[in-house]
Amino acid sequence: QEVVSEESEEESNGVNLMEFSDEILLHILSYVPCTDLVLNVRRTCRKLATLCLDKSLTHTVLLQKDYKVNKDKVKQLMRDIGKEIYQLNMAGCYWLPSSTIDHVTRCKNLVKLNLSGCHVTSLRLSKMLSTLQHLRSLAIDVNPGFDASQLSSECKATLSRVLELKQTLYTPSYGVVPCCTSLEKLLLYFEILDRSREGFMLSGQLMVGESNVPHYQNLRIFYARLAPGYVNQEVVRLYLAVLSDRTPENLHAFLISAPGSFAETGATKNLLDSMARNVRLDALQLPKAWINGSGLLQHLKFNNPFYFSFSRCTLSGGHLIQRVINGGKDLKSLTSLNLSGCVHCLAPESLFRKAEDDIDSSILESLVVSCSNLRHLNLSAAHHHSSDSIGNHLCQLLSRLKHLLSLALPVCSITDVAASVEKPPTTPNLVPQTFGRKVRIGIQTYPRNLGDQANQKIESSVFWALMGSLRFLETLEIIGSSFSSAMPRNEPAIRNSLPPCVRAQSVGDSEVAAISQLTYLQSLTLAQLPNILTGSGLVNIGLQCQHLRTLSLANLGMMGKVVYMPALTDMLKHCKCLRDLRLEQPYFCAGAQFFQALSHCSSLQRLCIVSRSGTLQSDAVMSFMANCLEVIMCHMFMGESLTVCKNLQQSIVRSFQAERPALNVVIFPLLHEDLTEVIRDVPMRHLDEITLFKSRVAEEPPNLWW
Repeated sequence: QEVVSEESEEESNGVNLMEFSDEILLHILSYVPCTDLVLNVRRTCRKLATLCLDKSLTHTVLLQKDYKVNKDKVKQLMRDIGKEIYQLNMAGCYWLPSSTIDHVTRCKNLVKLNLSGCHVTSLRLSKMLSTLQHLRSLAIDVNPGFDASQLSSECKATLSRVLELKQTLYTPSYGVVPCCTSLEKLLLYFEILDRSREGFMLSGQLMVGESNVPHYQNLRIFYARLAPGYVNQEVVRLYLAVLSDRTPENLHAFLISAPGSFAETGATKNLLDSMARNVRLDALQLPKAWINGSGLLQHLKFNNPFYFSFSRCTLSGGHLIQRVINGGKDLKSLTSLNLSGCVHCLAPESLFRKAEDDIDSSILESLVVSCSNLRHLNLSAAHHHSSDSIGNHLCQLLSRLKHLLSLALPVCSITDVAASVEKPPTTPNLVPQTFGRKVRIGIQTYPRNLGDQANQKIESSVFWALMGSLRFLETLEIIGSSFSSAMPRNEPAIRNSLPPCVRAQSVGDSEVAAISQLTYLQSLTLAQLPNILTGSGLVNIGLQCQHLRTLSLANLGMMGKVVYMPALTDMLKHCKCLRDLRLEQPYFCAGAQFFQALSHCSSLQRLCIVSRSGTLQSDAVMSFMANCLEVIMCHMFMGESLTVCKNLQQSIVRSFQAERPALNVVIFPLLHEDLTEVIRDVPMRHLDEITLFKSRVAEEPPNLWW
């Protein structure tokens, strides 16, 4: 009787969810996907039926990563709440048939619409935009076959009122830009390949009838990102030609991200000269050839800059301080800075300096003091070696940036100077990083908790102190200065890798363990850490970083054997929030042990493995796919034969495609000559976010697009 009375008392004191205030319930419901709210949750009771249709929940509908949504759900959603939707994001919904777009016409009050990555023809776009008279922000793809002449007068009238346009080009075209006569923000992504599928060379000249002049007179933000290839460069020059004739007076952000060499021409020089005379910028990014050796930065004027990118430029630290940061004056407006590949940016001059020479700590200190509100900082792809001066280590200076949310550093920059000059101890497990014969080593034990690891030198290291001071860091990248992925864009797989920097030779398990202090870490990238012996630090990260959603590991430890596999499998058992996992390691064995551990990651959605001479077990992969119901992307580029890869890919698609409409599977030999043809069919969302390796910190200005 006492037990029964206690249970009844607990029930009477229990809290019923429906007793919460409407404000609290609305906040809870805001975390539920809109399709679930409208199609499922609102059918449970009358109160939720009313709350699920509240304007705060239906005003903005985000479908961009709702991988379970299908055509029928979109149709029902638009039928139920179409008139209440003002912002609709369907970016990257590559699995939805093009006919799905027809239902967007029900959203008569749309102000913002993102269809990047969706299949939209010229005729469908015309029909849809003709009904959206209130539209002010639009994102679309321009694919081969796009014909602007098919756009109706009503469609062009809608486009004339659009203020923000994001356009991804897969074919040489102006797209809808000439129709958007009121543009204030223009974002262009050039993804045009130099060759067609049939092997014919493409031309960057725009087709007859598309040479209408874009209207830039009201433009405030111009952004262009180019994929590798000369055609992309040819087409972007056509877009810039109009800007060179007349620079918009209100332009305050001018950004061009171009890989490799993008030479300056007379037209672009005129454009930059005009910008130097007529505008004051808040954000700037230019191809390296436009900055290197020129006095451009000396003449450009800045207002309250929030973003700078000098990626891969030969800009010296002296020029950076004098011409960009105004001699060390207050620049607290700057929140994002990308100096990736800027090898001399922390040195007073670059003329007689070697890339491996020590940095000038006074330049970094001036940067830290002037830009104290930095939230995103990228210093990767360079040798930033600290001197042995007390208190002037790079990690010690960066620890003053208390507002940092994302940080990218080269591996050689985080090592203690004393440790890097000491000769590493001789041990049977220290094996040269080569791709020669496999070396037989014993299985090593590793500490299972942070306390054991802390006893192994790390608490006194400068990197440990840095991680302790950046407690709110969400994104961290530690990448070897000479690291290059085995699978670059539009090229065959790289067969040889450069050796790591000498200063990086001592970076290993203890430094990885220091990262576990970042309680709020959401994204972690570790590449080319040569002294990983057991991977023990990974276990600590799995235990302590419970918010981790994205993990990318590449070339850790010795190259002839995956020495950290036991620790990795132990780590994965604790990563309940992990959604994206990318592994790049030669001789990786994707077998039963690995996939059993990975099955503990119940939230996992995307998996990518890149491994030269790597092997896989088909049964283990199939079992993993059956157990992890959220997985919608499986990319494996291994050393298996083409037959094995094709059979496994077909088995996965045949078994799971019906239940997972967004499923994208690519299993292919890494060194096969047709790899680039396979890559071009991967949805851009996956290719850009996980399949291709790159540094993503400060890659673009924050909040560039909604």
